[in-house]
Amino acid sequence: MTDERDILIRMARADDLDAVVALLVDDPLGAERETPGAPAARCYTDAFAAMAADPNQDLLIVEHEGVVAGYLELSFVQGLSRQGMLRAQIESVRIAPQLRGKGVGRQMFEAAFTRAEARGAAMIQLTTDKTRPDAIRFYEGLGFTASHEGMKKALVEY
Repeated sequence: MTDERDILIRMARADDLDAVVALLVDDPLGAERETPGAPAARCYTDAFAAMAADPNQDLLIVEHEGVVAGYLELSFVQGLSRQGMLRAQIESVRIAPQLRGKGVGRQMFEAAFTRAEARGAAMIQLTTDKTRPDAIRFYEGLGFTASHEGMKKALVEY
């Protein structure tokens, strides 16, 4: 386990973007669909700017020994169902390979849970690719259940 004192969880800054894109690329699925390189491609800088300006987006960074070592996007979605429930949605979860299995992901998720509860979210949800059995076990260990069948339709091919 990594000592909690070695980990800082904070909101992402623009100067984190190259490291975040590197985490997205350093993944079997991300390697097929992301654009590597520093500085980050304009598609990433534009998306980051829009997300950072949106009060319904929390972009969380895990910093370990001064280096970006994890990332997740926490989005808040207001809906009418379930009596106007606010949901939190987690996407783009990444932890640097050398820190996997050391409790860092759990710390990052606990920070996300705390932020979601503070905002008044009644539910937190995520999707994960069916080809990620380790991620599925990790999420189940955090209390997530596969209660729904997720579906996607690509509008743009990558």
